[in-house]
Amino acid sequence: MRNIQTFFLFVVAFVLALLLLTQTNIIQPITLKEPTPKAPLYFDETQTIKLFKDSSPSVAFITTKVNVQDYWSRNVYTIPQGTGSGFVWDDKGHIVTNYHVIKGASGASIRFNDGKNYSASLVGASPQHDLAVLKISTFLDSKPPLKIGTSHDLQVGQKVFTIGNPFGLDYTLTSGIISALNRTLDGDKSFVIENLIQTDAAINPGNSGGPLLDSSGRLIGVNTAIYSPSGASAGVGFAVPVDVVNRVVSAIIAKGKYTRPTLGITINKEVNEMIQREYNTQGVVVLDVKQGSSAQRAGLQGSKIDYYNQIILGDIITQIDGKRVTSITKLLNLLDNYQVGDRVVLDIIRNEQQSKVEVVLE
Repeated sequence: MRNIQTFFLFVVAFVLALLLLTQTNIIQPITLKEPTPKAPLYFDETQTIKLFKDSSPSVAFITTKVNVQDYWSRNVYTIPQGTGSGFVWDDKGHIVTNYHVIKGASGASIRFNDGKNYSASLVGASPQHDLAVLKISTFLDSKPPLKIGTSHDLQVGQKVFTIGNPFGLDYTLTSGIISALNRTLDGDKSFVIENLIQTDAAINPGNSGGPLLDSSGRLIGVNTAIYSPSGASAGVGFAVPVDVVNRVVSAIIAKGKYTRPTLGITINKEVNEMIQREYNTQGVVVLDVKQGSSAQRAGLQGSKIDYYNQIILGDIITQIDGKRVTSITKLLNLLDNYQVGDRVVLDIIRNEQQSKVEVVLE
């Protein structure tokens, strides 16, 4: 009997203790840690925040599509092709992006950070600069164009910022510095892109066509490529400098295409490379001078074939305005820095004698 009473008292005590413990847990308040007072943001932080707020409404998220035809039904379907970035160039609805973003696409959709979407059509492109211009047909909500800067006075070490859509993660801000200037990058088998800006600001797939900005929020370049064995950012990105962008885009908007200024001569890459090997020459050999051209008026002389089918070399262009010419690609990229009507001084070799000739570009 006593054992039963003892057991009963033990059970009652256990239940009371359990109830007391439960009651204590119910009424026990949750105490949060007190946050440390926030210190004021540093000046460069506030400037970066302002740069993003001011510039991001002008940056576009571009989605391209392509038409495909079903083999059996012959029905045409539209499927997504890819994504990229772009930005507002002016108040007329022109959007600048990379050529490779829209290459082969049958249409493009533009989305801004307010969530509104617009259809866009292609105005024109310059594959050799990896630039393209789109236009929004219904531009009801005015988006502010980016402020345009300059690139001829850029310096290695200055801060830069990018806004784009890497991997579809729209409106991502990254920062870094200019790592190098005047870089060269192979576009494809037919051309080389020169005078590129190199930056360590993270540029990933989807950033292509987005703006490269200086610390004042001015456009100084258009992001075009990354160098990475893995396909992701490795701290080596490239951008087309804004001085080139300004010339090319302005021409595309005005004429639907960009045409380089010319000297009025005939040249050929394969022939020039063969002559360089066979004759141990440097520069660009003038194969022919077009009738009525500024080159003819300046007295430039083309190459000839003699009685024995031997090439008699014409003038060899070695410099333009003091800048060395080593290949046709280099010559064409140097001409990109000029406009039709500009005068240039050519250093040439004629009959193993050096001389200078002034030519008006056409």
